[in-house]
Amino acid sequence: MRKNYFKLLLTLLFALSISLVKAQSYVGSTVDNYSGVHSVLINPANAADSRMKLDINLFSVSAFVGNDFISIDLSDLSSFNDGFDFNTDAEKNPMDNNNFFGNVDILGPSALFNLNEKSSIGITTRARAFFNIHNIGGELYEVTSGDEDVDNFNVSMDDLSGVVHAWAEFGLTYGRVVMEKDKHFLKAGATIKYLAGAGGVFGFSPNLSANYNSTNEALTTAGNLNYGYTSGFDSEEIDFADITGGFGADLGVVYEFRDSDNWDENPYKLRVGLSVTDIGAINYSGTSNFRYDMNATIDANEFDEKDLEEVLADNYPGSETLEKTKFGLPTAIQVFADYSITNRFFVSAQGAISVKKVSDIPVSNIINAFSVTPRFEMRWISVYSPISVRQYDSSVAWGFGFRAGPVTIGSGSILTNLISSSSKSADVYVGLKIPLYKVSPY
Repeated sequence: MRKNYFKLLLTLLFALSISLVKAQSYVGSTVDNYSGVHSVLINPANAADSRMKLDINLFSVSAFVGNDFISIDLSDLSSFNDGFDFNTDAEKNPMDNNNFFGNVDILGPSALFNLNEKSSIGITTRARAFFNIHNIGGELYEVTSGDEDVDNFNVSMDDLSGVVHAWAEFGLTYGRVVMEKDKHFLKAGATIKYLAGAGGVFGFSPNLSANYNSTNEALTTAGNLNYGYTSGFDSEEIDFADITGGFGADLGVVYEFRDSDNWDENPYKLRVGLSVTDIGAINYSGTSNFRYDMNATIDANEFDEKDLEEVLADNYPGSETLEKTKFGLPTAIQVFADYSITNRFFVSAQGAISVKKVSDIPVSNIINAFSVTPRFEMRWISVYSPISVRQYDSSVAWGFGFRAGPVTIGSGSILTNLISSSSKSADVYVGLKIPLYKVSPY
């Protein structure tokens, strides 16, 4: 039986949120001129005219989690020495449309190298997992998670949706300089990806209402619910042994306004980029799709004893069909601008906007975000401190990261999480690579 995946996702959210401040994340690092193969993940045009002669990634991992339902005081980590208690260590903010989200991105053995002065090629291997829950009533979530201290409530949810999806990627990137005239420099690139889908779970309802009576612990619901999962998928133990193939792509361009032709200096004053990432989908055959009539009253205590699939099957009339289901990738528009204050000091601005709507089911989607990052950069070392605003999070995230030769470590939110009493998101990364930098021809 599949677990209640809403419950599973929030459990993952808590576990990651508490531990991630001790780990690391890609936020703020990909605009670094020496980030090498990592830079093609946000814009494949970055492959061309790279500062790297050869860049080999050995292993990197990035993780991001967030929500607008609970906040945690991470400024005093010693308070969690005896474990995390949901009821005492988290401040809840239940609404009719709460959201939970997160992703893990593992970059395996990958490389970026030059073909000639104008062209470069990148080869990437990745394993990725996304989860998204949108527009769920926070109090309904508490009841279905077994919380016994919930008061009476009445909630109406529009476009309730949830998706868990895991897949691997094998990418081939080609970047080329397409214009070099006076002070104007333009390059373009594309990444073609073979996708290996491990599967997923999804659920959605265009409108679902719920009424809870705390006296007799009765939950009355009205509306319809679709719930499904791909063949053999178990969200607790993701296995890439039984995969489904697909194809995806990234496209991008980068323009530079150059004010120097001195090889030893940074050549541009301003660099801007535009890309569309994660175009594509994976089609799964034999997906179990359940359609339930949710007009019923049940004992809420059933959620303590059964998983979601059992509760639905035992209490609501429904039907099951086997269908082909397309799981969409988290397609996004990525933009950045990087301004050179001096040859060593830069400030960049980055924005990521989801192309997918939360009502596009089943599809993973990124969380819209914008960041400004001051940066000190040299060949063997870079230090950066991103300041970001993120969708569903009213607070500003402030992070810190650095690159020192083969090691990159950072987080886009570690500083605010260490001083804030109400953290709602966390992101981290760590990477190990073999960088071979270009040397001056003079």
